[in-house]
Amino acid sequence: MRVLARLRARADAAYDNAYHHKLRGRLWNALDGTDYDAVHDENQPKPFTYSNPFPPGDMDEGDERTLLVASPEEELLAHVAADLQDDPELNIGEMPFTVEEVTALSPDVGEPGTSGTISTGTGVLVRIPPWRFEEYGIDVDHDEAEFWRPEHTMEPFRNQIEANLDQKHDLFCPEYLAGPSEVSGELFDGYELLKTFAIPVEPTTGETETWVLSKWRLDYTVRDDDHRRHLNLLLDVGIGERNSLGFGFVNVVEKTEPGETELEGTDAFA
Repeated sequence: MRVLARLRARADAAYDNAYHHKLRGRLWNALDGTDYDAVHDENQPKPFTYSNPFPPGDMDEGDERTLLVASPEEELLAHVAADLQDDPELNIGEMPFTVEEVTALSPDVGEPGTSGTISTGTGVLVRIPPWRFEEYGIDVDHDEAEFWRPEHTMEPFRNQIEANLDQKHDLFCPEYLAGPSEVSGELFDGYELLKTFAIPVEPTTGETETWVLSKWRLDYTVRDDDHRRHLNLLLDVGIGERNSLGFGFVNVVEKTEPGETELEGTDAFA
């Protein structure tokens, strides 16, 4: 489930690529005093993620941008939507916006037999824990988690995103339903790495670190209802780590339902 906010720039502004911390703060403020306030300090994946204000790029006063906030919790999104409507002045770092419209969306990867492509709208954070370095043949001179890079091969990337999604499935789906590691088959048919890049990130106030991220196009074919649920959960909570900082936000960008041709398949971006 998602909330889509249509934004309009209130002034000329340079695009702030370090928007993550400021935008996260606004969303937590929207949840202040609600039942979700209690999960803020818990050491576990949070029940929301969000896009960048897109399209990226410097803005003139009056330019339009779009923001998406996703969650498996409809009540959480209701709090966010109400906050954006009650206080439409949205300042994301040095980017001043007015929220002009808020609408609800329910994207879906499609019924079994559907094929499609999921694109990572924001960088994916995957870190390999030190106790798996030997297993993956990673030779580094530190004992802290290692940011995934292409030279580490695809195996640790696939394993880490599945383990991460298992944890989210345990948190946000009924206990009796099978998680990703409990079923046969891969999450994705194909992984196309678009780029890796490093950016400064402020994970907590006053603390800046450099993180290595990656962007992907991920092909899938929905095998069954379990696989559909796992992929749809990724749309709600993101792929990889630190999704509540806006990393790993994903969209379905191509989708072909059973019986359709590829030309008939529609763009399912939001």
